[in-house]
Amino acid sequence: MARRGRKEETEVSRAKAKGLRKVATRIAGMDEVLNGGLPAGQTTLISGGPGTGKSILGLEFLYRGAAAGEPGIFVTFEERASALRQNALTWVGTWRPWSRPASSS
Repeated sequence: MARRGRKEETEVSRAKAKGLRKVATRIAGMDEVLNGGLPAGQTTLISGGPGTGKSILGLEFLYRGAAAGEPGIFVTFEERASALRQNALTWVGTWRPWSRPASSS
């Protein structure tokens, strides 16, 4: 069987992605890279090492969704809610109306 080239694989991926229903991230440039956004109705796991921007990406996605009236949830197993809130407030001064205190920090 012939192996596909990188360009051909990218074209196949884009063709398949066009059939998926997507949810826009509303993050400049991100929706273009993701061919319209994240897959709708599916869980998306963001993984990476410490300091790679996973939390910032998740918080940005939630912030932009909340500003557009969309519900959202952020799940973390490592960071305390108070640290996440403080991090969000450093770059989004209007975060407070959408945050709810966690039951434990």
